[in-house]
Amino acid sequence: MPQQSTEQRWKTVDALVVRWRQSRQDLLVQYCQASDALDGDSISTLAKTYLRDFCQLLVDYASAGHFEVYYQLLREAEEYQDGGAETAKVLLPQIVASTEAATEFNDKYATGEGVLSILIKNLSKLGEILETRFELEDQLIDVLHEAHRAPAV
Repeated sequence: MPQQSTEQRWKTVDALVVRWRQSRQDLLVQYCQASDALDGDSISTLAKTYLRDFCQLLVDYASAGHFEVYYQLLREAEEYQDGGAETAKVLLPQIVASTEAATEFNDKYATGEGVLSILIKNLSKLGEILETRFELEDQLIDVLHEAHRAPAV
């Protein structure tokens, strides 16, 4: 199979990033639905459903990042050899820490069960962690991918 040109590889990675950012939006919508449904004295059936769906999207999003997106971004950075890979060495460990927090949340609440007050607190904390993660991921994308838009296209 012939190797992709730099332009083709960039476009392939760009499509991957666009899909991944869309899954981020889906994750945020599900986060909001789960948060909004957590009111009252106990976890409602609807809240459990939203929470289970959120946990599944959370795991899918984090997995896609680690096993697909970051790998492709690093390959692109290595191809351009413009120092982006060094930035990734700083950002990726911080992102990994957020993945651990997401995994712990999923392990605790994927069934939709838990103590409401603690769940609300943990979901809020996870929201803060995800906000930081998204900022780090955007930096990673900017340095390892968007910086190559003009040369590649």
